[in-house]
Order: sequence, then C-alpha cells, then structure tokens
Amino acid sequence: MKGNQLVFSVVSGWEIAIKAHMGKLELPGDPEHLIPHHLRLDGIEIIPVQLSHALHTYHLPDHHRDPFDRLLVAQAQLERLPVITADPLLTCYDIQILW
Repeated sequence: MKGNQLVFSVVSGWEIAIKAHMGKLELPGDPEHLIPHHLRLDGIEIIPVQLSHALHTYHLPDHHRDPFDRLLVAQAQLERLPVITADPLLTCYDIQILW
C-alpha cells in the first residue's frame, strides 16, 4: 500500500456486528449496510482474513486474550500495517500503534 491508504479489517467488521447484535454497540443503522457504505464513501480498502493471519496468532504472546485483537495484531504484523487503537494492551506487541 502506498501513502496513507486506510484499511479496515474484516475482523473489525465481525466484532462490530457481534457487539451491535448483543446491544453493546449502538449504530445508526444495520451494520450490514452501514459499514460497507461508509467504507466506500471514504475509499477505505477492506483487508480479508487469510489463513496465514489466523495461524500466526499461535505465535503471539498472551498479552491480550481477545481473539479479535489477536487476529488484528497478526494481520498488522504480517501485512506490516499500523493499527489505530486506544487499547493499551496492544502496545505490548511488536506493531506500530497510531492514536
């Protein structure tokens, strides 16, 4: 990727859908339509989950037990992408944090 292209992991979409369904996240609409719409509007690229990402979580130290965050860390490491987060536990991993 070149420049400052924003990317959105499928992992984040999955977590948003689960939290919205459980009532832990309030959205102004159905995430199935809302998220893709905003990603298109903002020109944000979608990063799929690859088998290599899932398997890489095996090698991660147990700083974070959340499977969503561990998969995001694996993607960040393998794809050499920074992560935008306010979660202080992610700073324990060998990834670039933006926030």
